[in-house]
Amino acid sequence: MIYLAAVLIYLLALTGIGIYKSRQVKTQADFSVAGRSLSPWILVCTMLAAWIGTGSIVGNAGMTYESGLAAMILPIGSVIGMILLTRVAPRARNYEVYSVPEIIGSRYGGIARLLAVGALVIAYMVIVSYQFNALGAVLNAILIDKAGQPLINEGVGTIIAAVAIITYTILAGLLSLAYTDIVTGIIITLSLFFAFPILWNHAGGWSGMESRFAAMGRPEHMKFWGVFSWAEVINYTLPTFLLIMGDANQYQRFFASKSAKGAKSAVTFMIFAVLVIEGLIILEAWIASSLIPNAAVGKYVLIYAARDFMPLILGLLFMVTVVGIIISTADSFLLIPATTLVRDIYLNHVNPKASEKRTVLLSRLLVLVLGVIAYLVSLSFAQSTTIFKRAMYAYTIYGAAITPCLVAALFWKRATGVGAVLSIAAGAVTALTWSELQSRGMLPGWAGELDAVLPAIVLSVLALVLGSLSSRATNTMRHGL
Repeated sequence: MIYLAAVLIYLLALTGIGIYKSRQVKTQADFSVAGRSLSPWILVCTMLAAWIGTGSIVGNAGMTYESGLAAMILPIGSVIGMILLTRVAPRARNYEVYSVPEIIGSRYGGIARLLAVGALVIAYMVIVSYQFNALGAVLNAILIDKAGQPLINEGVGTIIAAVAIITYTILAGLLSLAYTDIVTGIIITLSLFFAFPILWNHAGGWSGMESRFAAMGRPEHMKFWGVFSWAEVINYTLPTFLLIMGDANQYQRFFASKSAKGAKSAVTFMIFAVLVIEGLIILEAWIASSLIPNAAVGKYVLIYAARDFMPLILGLLFMVTVVGIIISTADSFLLIPATTLVRDIYLNHVNPKASEKRTVLLSRLLVLVLGVIAYLVSLSFAQSTTIFKRAMYAYTIYGAAITPCLVAALFWKRATGVGAVLSIAAGAVTALTWSELQSRGMLPGWAGELDAVLPAIVLSVLALVLGSLSSRATNTMRHGL
């Protein structure tokens, strides 16, 4: 029960911080972008906590349990995306906005903005849903009796997780989240560094792991090359690259920075932080996989490793920060669509003159409504797909629909509203349609091996380029006539 006590103390501390910070929330800027007051150091911590979430701690770790050392390819998309973001961050910060669709709308017009809102909300509800499931699984692993039997099932744990996450997000938005992320980011980094040699020694080093995997009938888990096909490499790395290049979470952090220079400095440091921390997560999941033959708990390999193989103090820190990371990620992905709906729908179309008090109240109500929707999504997905697959699905929808036209808005002057509308529609429709056909086995052999990400991004980019060039040519002809 000591794990339960530690997590409860942590949750109470978060609630206290949320209540304290909620008194400082006076405007939409306070709630959504922390008053544009974040220094580079705070920015790094909150960006890290938002990115290294359930997709890494549970999704990538679960994939590592299935594939072994070859899972080290998974962070490639994230790291390349972060490198390119060093160019994007300063330009994005120079927009005095609150949401990604605002950038798209300011460049391409209202229809593109509305489509971007739709794609964002759909993708982010899926992401929030598996945060609920993951935290429910953590609570299921923590809440055990003296005989080691769980006191609650994952369903009840998911309800508790949803209530805790929704409540914390409602209290103070990004203003409270950014400062708790400092502690979370530091502790998870230190926990991973200390855990690695402990797990390595527990597994008996390379030779010990080799014999353990051989005994499990999984000798291929010691191989780095030759495990994944090229189609799988694309399926697993391209969605994360596309998400991070257009992730509204990261852009919201840019908007919250004190300056464009601070945003660029934070992203530069994030390149190394993501590479090291995601690498450690995968390596430790790989080591722990050799110690856990039970495939039923493999998708939560790091959670059980913290409970069963780490010293008590380290296990407590690791478990608590896993809870913190999941909550931080879920809060961020819940806050973004609420902010987007307020800024891009309510203030743009319904009540442009709404007071700050009304706007903050509506933002909180939308967090509640979207949280309930995300919980319902979590029920529909809970038994059908792994968290890793759900993450790839959501990343693909968002990345294919939003990223091309968003990057073009910042760097390509010839992009037009027609091109953006076609790009968003092509990316989203292709991602949804391809995924549905693949799940039903209706794609031919070679196509069935590819997830939706490659066809979706190719068609999205083609639609953007061809639509922009053709619409410009049409306008030129009209003006010429």
